[in-house]
Amino acid sequence: MNVTSPPRPANAAADARVAQAWTALEAIPDPEIPVVSIRELGILRGIVVDADGMLEVTITPTYSGCPAMSQIAEDIGHALDAAGLAPWRLRTVLAPAWTTDWITPAARERLREFGIAPPGQCGTPAAAQSLRFVPRAARAGAPDRVACPRCGSVHTQEISRFASTACKALYRCLDCREPFDYFKPY
Repeated sequence: MNVTSPPRPANAAADARVAQAWTALEAIPDPEIPVVSIRELGILRGIVVDADGMLEVTITPTYSGCPAMSQIAEDIGHALDAAGLAPWRLRTVLAPAWTTDWITPAARERLREFGIAPPGQCGTPAAAQSLRFVPRAARAGAPDRVACPRCGSVHTQEISRFASTACKALYRCLDCREPFDYFKPY
């Protein structure tokens, strides 16, 4: 008796194309923090094949004015073209807003190893978050404890609210005396 495998669903080709795209885009580094990929940062949100056969890649910037987005878009295009995945389109979505909660645990560790203190978990689903601008002195609760990525001390001090990029703050450790970037949670 000759047994044949069941027919593959009609979307198998689309599924294979999406899998190829994830593989092609997996290792694209963030232009400003090259030790982590855009997927690990949560910038790369999704990949689908639409009804017309167009591969659609969805990205969300870390903040709406992020200057690295044009480079990220260019890198995505090069990777998709090199993998032979045309036709494709890039879609940028701003809602839900990107949150540091989307950074993977592995990326958080690589940030630490690179000398950038990773953000803590915000714990609120991005869709439910609302932005409130409150002066630091008016915030309830204890001040943020930012651990030094070099020695682990929480005896640190914010030097500047903005560091090498707008999404990071500049801190210094009062124990080992080293300055470091802190990836601000939001």
